[in-house]
Amino acid sequence: MLENFSFRTIVEYLPLFGQGLVTTVWLSLLSFAGALAVGILLSAMNLQRGWLFRVPAKAYIDAVRATPLLAQLYFLYFGLPRLGIILPELVVGILALSLNSGAYVAEIIRAGILSIPRGQVEAGVASGMTYVQRMRLVILPQAFKVTIPPLLGQAIVLVKDSALLSLIAVAELTRAGQLLASDRFMPAEGFITIAAFYLLLYYGLKGLAALSGRWLGQAGART
Repeated sequence: MLENFSFRTIVEYLPLFGQGLVTTVWLSLLSFAGALAVGILLSAMNLQRGWLFRVPAKAYIDAVRATPLLAQLYFLYFGLPRLGIILPELVVGILALSLNSGAYVAEIIRAGILSIPRGQVEAGVASGMTYVQRMRLVILPQAFKVTIPPLLGQAIVLVKDSALLSLIAVAELTRAGQLLASDRFMPAEGFITIAAFYLLLYYGLKGLAALSGRWLGQAGART
């Protein structure tokens, strides 16, 4: 099947794959930063006692987790122009990834916040801290230490999900492989190269997750 596999063609298209890799990395970074912002907001709303904030946050999280990312991407890509909102494909893709991943990040952060001993929260209240001050100075710094490994796991998922942006013509890594396959009629070369680059990204993020796990273990042993 692969007797005519052309490494020469892959080398010829390496600049295109390099550009796609760079695009994938930075759009994933921007999307994950957006997901963290959305996740922190949703987790804070979900932890409120009143229903006014908790119910909408829970409904959003359930709706996003229950529907495919592709449907959400197409909803934004085709739906926003009907509302008169015209955005570049790349912006739509980053927005879709941020809103989707933010729902999962919210649950990770919520679990981290709930792991903080209640006594520390009560100490913050007793010292006169406002809710925002308690979140910023007491709760979130400790919660992020606990949630670093699962957050990096979600980052891996987000990087793989970014491949869907090729369907709206974003020039990321998967799009580069599609162009090779369509230009030269060599799908094996195109998609095997894509897989190799995603493996590199995966093991890089997996290494970061392992390092963070060891760092947290050493920090816990010192304390």
